[in-house]
Formats: sequence, structure tokens, C-alpha cells
Amino acid sequence: MDPVRSFTGTSLRLEEERWREFVSDEGNQVIFNRFFTARDTCHLFVYQDPDLGLSLSTAFPQNIQSKIICVSKTGLEAATAENSGPVLIFQETDDVLNFLICVTEKVTCPLLSNLESSSRWVAGVADETLRFMERQKNEALVMKAQIEGCTFLPYPDGLHSDAVGGTRIYEETENMAQWHKLAGNVSDMKLLHACDWTIIEWAELVSEFLRRDSSQAVLDGAKPLPSEEFHFWKNRLKNLLFIQQQLMSSRAQQVASIAQKAESVYWSTLRDIYRDVQEGVKEAEDVTLNLSPLEKKLEEVEQMEYQQLRDNMASVMEEVRLLWIRSEFYCKSFRMVVLLQKICNLFIHLSRMYLRGQEVMRGLLSDPGLVLDDVRLVVWTLQAFKQAYSRIRTQLEDRSQDTVSQRWDFPSHLVFFHLDSFLQRLQGIQEVFSVSLQLYQLDRVVLSGVRGRMWTDVVQDVYQDFLCHVTVLSDCNCDPTDPDDQSFELHLDQFQVPVSDLERRLVSVLSRALGNCSVSSSAAKLVSMFGFVLDRPLIRDQLHPHLIRLVEMVLTELDQTEQVFWSQREKSKTLGMFSPTAAAGLCWTQQLRLRAEHSLRSYRTFQHLCVDSGESQLVQQKFQHIVDLLQDFRDRVKSDWSSRLDSDCGYILEQPLIQINQRGILGVNSSHKLEAVLRELRYVSRERGTELRPHAARLFARRDYITQIYLNLSQMVSCYNKVLSHILQVELPLIQDQLQDLNQTVSALQRKTWGSEDVQQLVQQQTDKVLVLYSSVSEARANMDAMTLIIQGWAELCLLQRSGDSLLEGGATEHIHGRIREEGQELLRLTQVNRTLYRVPDSSASWIRYLDHIEDKVQDGVFKLLRRSLHFLCDSMNPQSCSGALLAVSLQLKETGSVFEPSVGDDLLMKIISDIHTAASLQPRISMGRHGNYQHSPELSELEREVMQRLLQVREEAERLRAGLDRYSHLWQSDRQEVFQEFLTYSRQLGPEELEADKTPPTLKDFRREIDSLYRLSREVAHLDEVIVLHGWLQVDLRPFRDSLLSLIHDWKSMYTEFLLDSVSDSLQKVCQRGDAADEESSPSSSFPLTETIILLEAAGVELPEHLSAQLQC
Repeated sequence: MDPVRSFTGTSLRLEEERWREFVSDEGNQVIFNRFFTARDTCHLFVYQDPDLGLSLSTAFPQNIQSKIICVSKTGLEAATAENSGPVLIFQETDDVLNFLICVTEKVTCPLLSNLESSSRWVAGVADETLRFMERQKNEALVMKAQIEGCTFLPYPDGLHSDAVGGTRIYEETENMAQWHKLAGNVSDMKLLHACDWTIIEWAELVSEFLRRDSSQAVLDGAKPLPSEEFHFWKNRLKNLLFIQQQLMSSRAQQVASIAQKAESVYWSTLRDIYRDVQEGVKEAEDVTLNLSPLEKKLEEVEQMEYQQLRDNMASVMEEVRLLWIRSEFYCKSFRMVVLLQKICNLFIHLSRMYLRGQEVMRGLLSDPGLVLDDVRLVVWTLQAFKQAYSRIRTQLEDRSQDTVSQRWDFPSHLVFFHLDSFLQRLQGIQEVFSVSLQLYQLDRVVLSGVRGRMWTDVVQDVYQDFLCHVTVLSDCNCDPTDPDDQSFELHLDQFQVPVSDLERRLVSVLSRALGNCSVSSSAAKLVSMFGFVLDRPLIRDQLHPHLIRLVEMVLTELDQTEQVFWSQREKSKTLGMFSPTAAAGLCWTQQLRLRAEHSLRSYRTFQHLCVDSGESQLVQQKFQHIVDLLQDFRDRVKSDWSSRLDSDCGYILEQPLIQINQRGILGVNSSHKLEAVLRELRYVSRERGTELRPHAARLFARRDYITQIYLNLSQMVSCYNKVLSHILQVELPLIQDQLQDLNQTVSALQRKTWGSEDVQQLVQQQTDKVLVLYSSVSEARANMDAMTLIIQGWAELCLLQRSGDSLLEGGATEHIHGRIREEGQELLRLTQVNRTLYRVPDSSASWIRYLDHIEDKVQDGVFKLLRRSLHFLCDSMNPQSCSGALLAVSLQLKETGSVFEPSVGDDLLMKIISDIHTAASLQPRISMGRHGNYQHSPELSELEREVMQRLLQVREEAERLRAGLDRYSHLWQSDRQEVFQEFLTYSRQLGPEELEADKTPPTLKDFRREIDSLYRLSREVAHLDEVIVLHGWLQVDLRPFRDSLLSLIHDWKSMYTEFLLDSVSDSLQKVCQRGDAADEESSPSSSFPLTETIILLEAAGVELPEHLSAQLQC
């Protein structure tokens, strides 16, 4: 490989890493191996494929525009490291050969053969040059043909010379008659010698090609695939047709004609060449045609999932059989052996790809079970191929008993040499994984007992050591699926030695654990727990003494079971508490038998591990002896049971069906006795071989019939008694007629016994009647309960509800009203349903009393609803018991003065009380003899008076609150303009008694006094309470009143400040007109000092407009 690596790396400029990846590819390794070892593979091509990258092939690549490295062998021999220098030839090829051939044929040779162009040359130079160029062209054609896998037959140089009379012949002569005329006068020995030498060269080339055989790679020790067989015959046919085409060309005919006319000794050789090529073409066509179905089938197989191969082995071998039968030239033993070996190589190759080669051993740690299944699948698949081969071979032998040529007379081991070696390797891998899976189960082993923890730790140590050895084996770098890689056998031997040591350590633990087992069942559990390793020969042999002890333990347990039988057989009747006495005895014997079977089952758990001896037969005999004892005891118990049971059955059959006590309650007669007898009959039916006497047989035969009667009677009695015990006194008259009808049928049943015939229909009719009555009464009772729940629910309703801030929303909601309406209609509907169930007319006196009963319930529920709501209202208005404000009003400032909204008067609660009474009027009357609504009651009227009294008290308190706030009434009652005009005239507001006063214009100090007074008043109003709760339940919102009052105060203050702003504006305007601001203080037209006025405005929180501020800056 080193010369190939060096030349290829230099030519294609490959890095070392890229070359290593290229060589490590499994497909490339197969091609390299075939080229170096196969004698018929003479060329190797390395090139850059535009799609696949660096590629390798033994055939000349097509449509490759890049550089191609051609490695050729100088002879038909294998290339080794010692002879690689003289044997291998390295060449770089692009399109050089095609260029050389094209130039020679189209340019050089025509020029040299033209007399006019070569007449100026020295004599002989043109001819010699022409022959040289012809030889160069032939060598290029030969090389090109070799590169393409073909055989090119070169022609003699003399055909281009003047053969006769100085005439030059270069191009092929189409007129063969003319050529034969020329050839008849041949006297040039040089041309004849050239033709003879050409025939010899042709014979060597053709003979060398015909000697090539597809079995050469197999003989060289390689493992070719069937595709190489198909490729070989296709190339052989292609090359033979190419040779045949060359032999039939006009130039080849010229050579043949010259050899024939000159009576050359090589004429016969040339004829043999023609014959051999013709026969070779016939053979190749036959083989290629018959190989085609097999090739298609194998291509399909290669595309399948590996799991499908097993089912297609028979079809593959069928195609091989058809090839053997149909082909004239391929039905030879050596060819069939080679083909089958290549098919085996294909399946080996597919199997190794499926198992992923070096990844197999890594599966010991990841998923050994899955890998083991894959290995088993491969083994089964390859064995299926061998079985298919055997069937086809047998078919051919059976078919060709008279025709020996149809048989496969070659030994089978020649076919399966490599396959058997591969299967043997797989068996070794399978053994490794089987042992590993067995020992992996040690991780789940937990031993119990006094020393169970210690033994469990020892087993876990064994498991950890096993993991270490498995890890070492899984890390081996060899390919275990390659039979030629013997390093795996070394790793396998190194793995088996510590595994044997681990098995000895397990034997030590198992020996001690089995020695501590006191009963066979625990020993059987221990054997089952370690069953995955007990089949190992080493472990089984060393545990043999302990297994013998387990057999003795089983015999002891069987003896103890027999002793229990003899000691407890007289007490067996007292062992069953909830079953008949005889059944208890039979059950006891069954338990003893199960105990003996349990011991026998424990023995069978480890029986396969014991050496066959007489002890096994002794265990079986002891068990059978115990079974016979128990069976004899059971037979005696059954006989006594049958006699007693017959007497009880005779008594039952004579008893009446129904009995009635003094209170009129029904009961099923002899029910407990009947149930006991039926239960015993059920036990009898489970015991095989129990003989029943006449009365018992009669009752047993009618057990289903009597059981059905008993169930019907029980159901009828239960329903009848429930009707009588749960019925209300007001409901009893409604069903009196139906009860009388039922009592007549009950009297008829009292006259029937359990042995009477044809009573089932009577019982069924009575049961149906009782069920109908029970269903009607139960449904009516359920409707009455539903009505009671509705009425009781009204007492829990709250018609008055608080909002999120604990204030009453204003009365009962529409939701509650709607619910009361719906539930009232539901009461009417349920009442009508009950009338239908009881089947009574509307005018019936019993029905009217029933409606009055419901009406009383409704009236009580409505009364509780109203009382609850009024109590809630009364308690919420009690200052000592109220939990928060109930109602809310706000104090508003109107033009006429302060008022409450809504008004604190009778209307505040009348709407709420009206809603409460409205809810009471929503429920319609149930009884037809009652009218009106449910709201009239002295207790309710008293509650209403108490509510109105508390409303009167809070109204007086509210009026006192409003009167207290009238101290600010002058702000909304006085005319601001008149008051301000008095201020401008008298610098104050005149009192009521003052009619005349001296006119005194106000000063800036007077303005300050008035503004400060309004400011203090504003602060006082702002600190008023926002909300006041009167009597603990009426919430008064003062915020609207306060906000309106603050707005009035602001208007009063604005009246004074606007006047001052106008004064400042006038003063600034006059100052600007004079342009002398220095005299502004003494200006006669200025009412107030400008600076002090501005300071007063700023103190009052008034900002100067922008135009006034601009004038001050100027």
C-alpha cells in the first residue's frame, strides 16, 4: 500500500487523514484486497468523483473529467510488499490517450501516407515514421482497451505500405475483391512476417483472456461476492463481442487473406482464434442470460431488511437450481461451487453489516439482550440458507436418478467452508452473550434469612467482578464477526477463565444458602432465583450433594403430611366455620392434598438437576400413597353427607311458601333452612362422584327453579314490608284498594309448599304487582321528599343581600324571585305526578287531605322565608347588634339648600318590605280549597312596625345632622354681587339693622381680611367627615355636600382676587403709557399699591397672567 499511498497522495494532493479514512472504508478494503491478490484483476483506478469524493474501482471510470490514477500490474501475479516495485506501474491519465489516438488517425498517418506531402522526404524516412506512429497508436489503443477492461487486437504495420506495384493502402478497403487480387501477388516477406507476428500476438491475447476464470479470486483465498461473478461474465461477453468485431473487420480480413494465400503456418492458429472466440461468445451469452434472474433476485435481497432474508432463502436457492438446469455451460460442479461460495460470502457480508462488526462487543454493556437476538437472527438466517441448499440438492437428486449430470456431485463442505467458519464464530459470540445475560441477573438477586445480607453482598461482589471482565471484553478492538481475526479467540479465552472462577464463588454461596433452607419451598425459590446459572455444568456438578439433601427434605415433608392426616382426621368437621360440616371435611382433605402437591412441585423445580436415581421414584410413590388415603376419607364423608342432606331436603319440600305474623308483616317460610340446603347443594355440585338420594336429587334437580321462586318471594316480601312500614298516614288511604288486592294473592301463596308444582307463575304475578305498587309508592315518596327539600330551602334563602361594601342592594333580587317561581311550579308538577302514581281522582277526599298536608308544609316554608328576611332587616337596623351599615344616602347641596338623596323617610324601606312580601306572593296555592297568599301573620306585622320605628329614629338624627351644617347657609343664600358691592362701598358687609353707613372704600388690608376669612372657612369645610354612620346602620355620604360648598367658597374668593387682578392690570397699563415706573407708587390713578397687591395675590395662590408678568419685566 505504501507505493500507492505515496503516488496518489502526491498526484492528488491528499492529506494523511483523508487517506486513512479512505483506506479504512470496508468497501475500499475489499477492492484493494481483490486487486493485490486476484490474478485476473490487472488495473486499479483512483479518482475524484464529483458526488462521492475520492473513489476506487477496478474498472475504468466513465464520465470523469478530473485526473485519474491508474495502477497496473506487469503480469498475472499477486502483488506483495516484496515485489510491488517491479510489478506495479503508476500512471496519471486524463484524456491523453484519446488525444494521441485521434491525432494519429486523423492527422499524422494521413499526412505520412500522402505521396505528395512525403515526396520531399529522404527515401524511407516517411515509411519509417509512419510505422512508428502506427505502433504508437496501437500501443495507445491497447492501453486504452486495457483501461476500459477490453482486449484490443493490434494490426501489422505493413498494411500501410505499398503491398503490390507501389500502391499505398492505409484506409480500410471496402472492395474485398480488389484486395484479394492484390493479396494473390504478395511477395513481400516483411508484410507476411508482420501478419504472422500479429496472429501470434492475437493468439496470446485471446488465449490469455479465455483462460481467465471467475474462480481465480476464490482460489487465491479471497472472498468475492456474487456481483463479481455477474460482472465477470458481463465483461467477458462484452470483451468477446469486441474481439469478434475486431476479427470481422476489414483489416483482420486482410490479415486472414494474406495468411491464407501465403499458406502461412499460422493460418490454422488464426482459424482456432475465430473458433474459440465464437464458442466463448456462445458460452458468455448463455451464462449471462441465465445468471440475470439470480442477479435480480440477489439485488432484491440486498435491498431488503435483514429480518426478511430468512423468508427469501428458498427463492434464492430456487434461482440457483434453475440456473443449473437451464444453462448449457454453467452446469458444472466447479462453477456452482464458486457461485455458492460467493453467495455465502454475500450473506456473510450482509450479516456482518447487520451486526455492525466491532460494535457487537460494545453491546455487552449497552443492550446484550438485543445484540443476542440479532446474533440468533443471523444464525437462524444462515441456517435457513443451508437448509434451502439441502432441499434443492435433495430435489435434484430425486429428479435426476436416471440423469447423473443433473446431480450436484460436489461435497457440501466446499460450499460452506467460509459460512461454517462464520457460524462457528457466531456460536462463540452467542455463548458470550448468553453467559453475560445470565450473570447480569445477579444484580437483582436478594437473599433472605439471617445471613441473607452477607450472601447478597457476596453475590453483588461477584456481579461487580463480572462487570469488570465484561467491560474489558467489550473494549477489545478486534472485529468478532471476522473469522480470519484470531485475536478474538484470545480475548474469548481470557474471558472464560475469570467466568469459571466467578461460577465457583457462586457455588460457595448457593451451597451455604441451600444448607440453611428448612423447607423445600424455600429451596425451590432459591433454585428458581438462580435457575439462570444452575444449568452451567460446573455449578450443577458441585451442587449435587445439596440437591440430594433437598430430595430427602421433600420425602420428610410428605411423611409429615401423612402424620397430620392420621392425627386430625376425626377433628376435620370442626375446621370449617363458614361452610357445611361435610364440606369443611372435604376442604380439609383438599388442603392436605395441596400441601402434598406443593412439596411435589418444589421437588420438580430441581428434579432436572438431580441425577436419575431411585429417590425420584420413591417421591412419586409416597405422594400417590397420600393421595389414596385422602381419597378414601373423602368417599366416606360424601356418603354420610348424602344421607343427612336427603332428610333436610324432604323437610323443606313440605313447608309452605309464605307466613304472616300478627302485625301483618310477610316472611318467606324456612328461609334460613332453605338457604343452608341450597348452599350445601352448591357444594355438592362442585364435588364429583357424590351420590344424591331421592329428596336431595329432586331438590337439586329443581334448585334453579326453587332458587328463582325464593328470590322472587324475598323481593316481593321485602318490597311489601317496606311499603307498609314507610307509608305516611295521609298516604295510606291512597293505596288502600291496591293493598286489599295484594292480600288476596298472598292468601293463595300461603297454601302452596316448596314442593308444589306450577307456582312460579303465581309468584311472578304477585311479585310484579308488589313491584308496581312499591315503585309507585317509592317514586311518590321521593317526590314528597323533593318537595320537602324545596320548601326547606326557602327557609335558607336570603331575600336581602349586601353588596361588596356591606350595603344593602335594595331588596330581593330577580334571581331569587325567579327561583321561587320555578320551584313553585315544580311543586305543582310533582303534586300532579303523585296523583298519577296513586291513581286517584282530583275530587277524592283522600287526595284533598293529601294536598292540604302539602299546603301546610308550603305555608310553613313561606312563613320562615318572610320571617328570616324581616329578622335580618330588623337586626341590621339595631344599633346594638348591627355589624355594619345597611343603607346609604348622600347629602346634596341644591339651589334650595341641603337635601338627602334618597330621602330619609318611609319610602326608604317600603320598597324593600314590598319586595319581601312580593316573594311570598309568587308561590301558587297547592290545595284547591285555599286562596290568597301566605304573607298575613301577626308576628310579621310586629317585625314591620319595629323596622319603621327604627327608621323614624334615624330620620330625626339625620335632620339634626343637616341642621348643624346650615351654619354655612350664608354661602349659598347670599347674593355675591350685592355683598361685594357693599364691600366696595363700605369696606365691609352691613348688618341687618344697619340701614345707612358712611361710605368707606376698602383698602388692601380689607381685601386681605376677607380673603383670609374665606381661606379659613375653606379649611374648615375640607376637614368635614366624608361618611357618617347614623345609628350604626344608615350611612350618610357628605362628600357631595362638601365638594359643592368648597366650590362656592372658591367662587367667593375668586370674586375678590379677580378685582385685584383688574386693578393690577389697570395700574400697569397706565405706568407703561407714562413710561415712568419710578412714580408708580405715587400715581394718583392707582387704587392700591401695585407691589403689595401682587404680593397679596401670590399669597392667595393666584398667579399673574403671562402678559402682566411681561409688562412687569419691562
